[in-house]
Formats: sequence, structure tokens, C-alpha cells
Amino acid sequence: MRNAEPVWSLVDAKGETFCALSDRVWGMPELGFQETRSAAEHAAMLEHEGFRVTTGIAGIPTAVVGEAGEGGPVIAILGEFDALPGLSQEAGIAAQRPVEPNGSGHACGHNLLGAGAMLAATAVKDWLAANGIKGRVRYYGCPAEENGAGKLFMVREGAFRDVDIALSWHPAPFVAVSRPVSLANVSMDFSFVGRASHAAAAPHLGRSALDAVELMNVGVNYMREHMPSDARIHYATLDAGGVAPNVVQAKARVRYIIRARELAELHPLIARVKKIAEGAALMTETAVTAKVLGGMSNLLANKPLEQALYDQLLRLGPPEWDEADRAFAAKIQATLRDDDIVAAHRRFGLPMKRGAVLADVIPPLDAPVAPMMGSTDVGDVSWVVPTAQIRGATHAIGTPGHSWQITAQGKAPAAHKGMVHAAKVLAAVAAEALGDPSLIARAKADFHDRTRDNPYVCPVDDDVPPSLNMALGA
Repeated sequence: MRNAEPVWSLVDAKGETFCALSDRVWGMPELGFQETRSAAEHAAMLEHEGFRVTTGIAGIPTAVVGEAGEGGPVIAILGEFDALPGLSQEAGIAAQRPVEPNGSGHACGHNLLGAGAMLAATAVKDWLAANGIKGRVRYYGCPAEENGAGKLFMVREGAFRDVDIALSWHPAPFVAVSRPVSLANVSMDFSFVGRASHAAAAPHLGRSALDAVELMNVGVNYMREHMPSDARIHYATLDAGGVAPNVVQAKARVRYIIRARELAELHPLIARVKKIAEGAALMTETAVTAKVLGGMSNLLANKPLEQALYDQLLRLGPPEWDEADRAFAAKIQATLRDDDIVAAHRRFGLPMKRGAVLADVIPPLDAPVAPMMGSTDVGDVSWVVPTAQIRGATHAIGTPGHSWQITAQGKAPAAHKGMVHAAKVLAAVAAEALGDPSLIARAKADFHDRTRDNPYVCPVDDDVPPSLNMALGA
């Protein structure tokens, strides 16, 4: 879309309204599948803007979809609104100061992600109406991206079955087209059951479930030397069996996230971890059960959509910052380590630029980036619909993801500018796809070539429901 100014103007016209939505969601941080108030804010805004709203998608109370337009192609714009535990932080200050001790916080910027995606969808809605063009735009409010994988269950339910292309974005230190590299994963709980006894008077009668958890963790740690170098495994003990050391723990539970570059590599790793759990149970004469909570597929590329996003980024240029933006970013950067700043440049394939506090360049599409070793449930969408994403500059260069510094910057003017900037890019590419059938055709051809001999296989079985209480440790 060479003349994107009309769409950009529609984004600007409602930018303040959606920045206010982002701020409201920032102020009510809720963990995955528990985003009741945040989802209600999104649904109310969709209704206010004239979208046709559906909630409870895939049996998830906090999943919401808003559709506008009639006939024609369907463009999906994906948003999120879940927060992270333990990362509560006051806004606008460069010192760690929780709003609520041990409270949750928007330390990944999903308050901005959801509001910005909806702003883009609203601009496309208004553009369709103004130009009398056939087509539909949908905003997908997707819960529980952090571990819960809400999009996976929405994909499995068929919520994207009739979508032609999907677009999204994520807050970041730089503006760029997101590289379609991520790790597939599965989240699992391993629950051990033993036998309680007096740890001093009758230790021989006890069978420790906590010992089993610890032996399992040791076994997995030894396995790390003998798995693919780009695989990752993490664990957290959810239930250590009690607080009394003079009682042999009769139950214990540990949660694992198992990651691999592709689904084909993931399943063998899961089988090996299960064997280690069974071995730990055998050694301790306990019983173990494994429960799959959710999973995510690796991202699938789509070159035509990535090129379209990059072209719009070049036309728009980076966000325009003022001295107040730079001054606050410099204060945040002063709380970081040098290697945080170096790593941020490396992740976007950029040479280190001393003194740069906010993004002022757009990395080349083929910049030699350091690969992203995390996971996202956007991956599952990318296996059923041609999908592409951008990164939007919303915080100081070097700010680590999932940090109090992200939360502190979540309501800053720079964050708002980065959010509106990202919405302009998404809206322009969505409008281009609706106005130029060849872009959708090229995106679908690329998608077909990538999936023809390697179709999507959901990483969790059909009988695994969304773990709606996962954030609460259940």
C-alpha cells in the first residue's frame, strides 16, 4: 500500500483512546486465563467501536473476538493482555518499587500489545467503511500467552479456520519485522505420591515424594548434555509436600517446560523426560502421574507478509521521540548492565551504538540477528494461517524482557508512541491485503509450500482442556 497516509490518519484519530485502554489494562495486571477485567475492557471497547463481539472462544472465558465488515477476505490482528507474576512496579520511575509486594505486572508489555492490535483493527474497520470495500477485519483478544497458550486452544477449536492472513506485533527495544524463529514447547506437571511417616521415629516406613522430585530434576539436568543444543528445559517446584521437615513428604509436584526448535524434536524430548520421572518414582518407591497443561508450536515464516510489513516500516520510519522520552529512557538504561544493551543490539542484528537510548533505525530484513530462544503461541496460528509479526519500539534499548523495568515503562509517552506506530504498520498492511488480492494469494502460496509436506499437528492432544487455573498453580 503505497499511499498509507489515510490509514495512518485513522490510527492517529483514535490513538489517545486506545492508549487509555492500554493504561487501564496496565493498572489491572491479571495472570493467564484469569484476565477477567482486562478481557471485559477489551470487549467493551470493541462494542463501543461497533464490532460484532464473541466471547468464551474455545471454552476460555477471557478469549474475545471482534469482527467488522462484510464479505471478502478475513484479516486477523492478534492481541494479548495477560501479565506476569511477581513483577509489580510503579510506572514512570527508574527504581524498583512494587505497587503491590509480590504482585503481578505487565512486564512483557501485553497491555500495549492488545490495545495496539485493536487500534489497528479499528482503523481498518473505519477504512473499509470509508471506502466501501468488501472485507472483514477481526481483532483476536488471546489470553494466556505466558505459558497458558490460549491461541493453541483457539486454533484447535477452529477459531482461525476462515482467516486469510494474520498479523501481530510485540513491544521491544527496536522496530523491526519479527524473525519467524521460536521454540516449540509443552508444559507439564509431574505429581509424585509417596507415604508419610515420622522422619525420625520411623523413616523406613516413609516414601518421599519430594525425594522423587529432586531425583527427577537431577536426572533432567544430566540429560542436558545429551540433547540438541538449541533445546531448553526449565522447572519449578509447585508443591514441596509441606513445611515440616520431620514429616516424610507424601506428595510433591514439579512443573516442566520442555522446548525444542521444532515439533519433530520436541516429542522425543518429552518421552525422555517422562522416562526420567518414572525412574525417579522407581528409585523412591513412589507413584508419578504426568499432566499436559498446554503447548506451543514453533513459528512458521511467510516471506510475502514479512516483506509487506518491512516495506511499510520503511515508508513510516522509526517513531519520533522527544527529549523527555530520551531522558526517561536514559534513566532506565542506567539501571541496566552493559551486556543487556549489547545483547539487545545483537538480537536485532545491529552494531552497538553507544549513547542510543531509544530506537532510531530500522534493521534490514536480512540483518544477522541472534535467534530468539523463547516460545509464543503465535506459532500455532502461523501453522494454520499465513502469519507475520513486527516488533514495536516501546522501551529503552537493553531493557530485559520480563523485568520490572518493562513494567515501569508500560505507561510512558514513549510506550504510547511505539504502540501507535506499530498499529499504523499493521493497519497499513491489512488494508493493503484487503485492497490487493495478490498479496493474500502470494502469502497463501508461500504458506502452502511450507506446509504441503509438513502439516500442522497440535502439540497437545484433543482431550487436553485449557488449564484455566494454571496461573494459580493448579
